[in-house]
Amino acid sequence: MSGTTKTLRGVARFSGVAASSLALGAAAVAIAFVLATRPAEGIGSGSLFAVEKGENAQDIAKSLEGKGLIRSAIAFRLLAKLEGSGSTLKAGTYKIEPDMGARRILEAFVSGEQALCKVTIPEGYTLSQIARLLERQGVTKGIGFIQAANSVALLREMRIPASSAEGYLFPDTYFFPADFEPELILRSMVETFRERLASIPESASLSPSELQDRLILASIVEREYKSPEEAPLMASVFFNRLKIRMALQSCATVVYVITERRGKPHPDVIYDRDLKLDDPFNTYEHRGLPPGPISNPGMTSLKAVFYPSASRYLYFRLVNPNAGTHHFSETLEEHIDSRTLYIKGIGG
Repeated sequence: MSGTTKTLRGVARFSGVAASSLALGAAAVAIAFVLATRPAEGIGSGSLFAVEKGENAQDIAKSLEGKGLIRSAIAFRLLAKLEGSGSTLKAGTYKIEPDMGARRILEAFVSGEQALCKVTIPEGYTLSQIARLLERQGVTKGIGFIQAANSVALLREMRIPASSAEGYLFPDTYFFPADFEPELILRSMVETFRERLASIPESASLSPSELQDRLILASIVEREYKSPEEAPLMASVFFNRLKIRMALQSCATVVYVITERRGKPHPDVIYDRDLKLDDPFNTYEHRGLPPGPISNPGMTSLKAVFYPSASRYLYFRLVNPNAGTHHFSETLEEHIDSRTLYIKGIGG
């Protein structure tokens, strides 16, 4: 057999092998495409999946398959390789919907379009209540959020003249990624507070310390009022007391001492012995404003302390718990005292 013939046969065998390899490769790509576009069976509505920092396409594919979120880890890896996105998958928490195949999941990982957790902060919540709520919603660790809210450097940067961000965490509905940085959450809430406060023109002329005092009073009004219409009247009562150097005598500050300062359960009622608790936040025992806000007030309370009613009232007492209405009076003789005081309860 001539050398030329052997060479031709070798080329033919190589061409056959190459053609077979190409056919197999094309088939693999076709199978991968089918598996990548078809959603996995049994995906729950809104399943969350976390891509950790440093994970590669192989790690992610294996985890997705293990959780039943894709049909084939091999198909996912092949797709990522074909599209050149294996090294561009962004860390974060993603929401995997039942109709998403591997291709759409991969696109989400490449774009970084993370799942967002909706969290609504009720008006009057304290720092610790907000921290617990954020942790329950899977947004961040409560302890991390509290540490950020007490960071001296961060407070100085945000122009908060206090030892805590208590009072500056505006109650609103927020959307955050799961396992979000607590500092970024804190910044968002404080920025929202600044934005909402800007709607009150009178606030612009206040110094940080003057704003702090106004915010302390708003935080007390927030935890005292039940009917929004009465908030400006309550603010007038506290302003009138401050003018004559009368103790504010706010039950809400006593509750703050019991729950936030002493870590006890929220009381159903306040008794005479509670009014005598020795604590700088107890406005029955100490005249003037407490050292800081006792809650995070909403717009109703903020507006009330900037636009209080014109009155000579020095006292108020809850007379209808269901309607949330109070009796306001100018003198002690008019004021109807009670051994049991109703108090505003806010869960969390």
